Amino acid sequence: QEQLEESGGGLVPTGGSLRLSCVASTRNLGGGAMGWFRQAPGKDREFVATIRRGSYTYYADSVKGRFAISKDNAKNTIYLQMNNLKPEDTAVYYCAACSGCILSTIRQSTAYDYWGQGTQVTVSS
Repeated sequence: QEQLEESGGGLVPTGGSLRLSCVASTRNLGGGAMGWFRQAPGKDREFVATIRRGSYTYYADSVKGRFAISKDNAKNTIYLQMNNLKPEDTAVYYCAACSGCILSTIRQSTAYDYWGQGTQVTVSS
């Protein structure tokens, strides 16, 4: 069964950094794209960043310049380096993968076929 497993969440002060990791159980799980979404209490799940085949990257405006997504194909793993964290970044972060998503839908959670369980990121003020 295909699955994604996140790690790296935690509690950091404002301005701190964290690196999230997501390991896919199979090499082609994210053949279209793999990325990150987040959900804060009482809010909808929102797009954070994604990396497509060919290593094209896309970011939400709210994290551009602070977060960086990358991948290690040999390890079936993607990473999200988060710098200059703010209290509004506090959320559960979910890894997601899609096998056939297209560019026009890549920021939509409904385009992704597989999801991890989530990892909590808390930024204290």
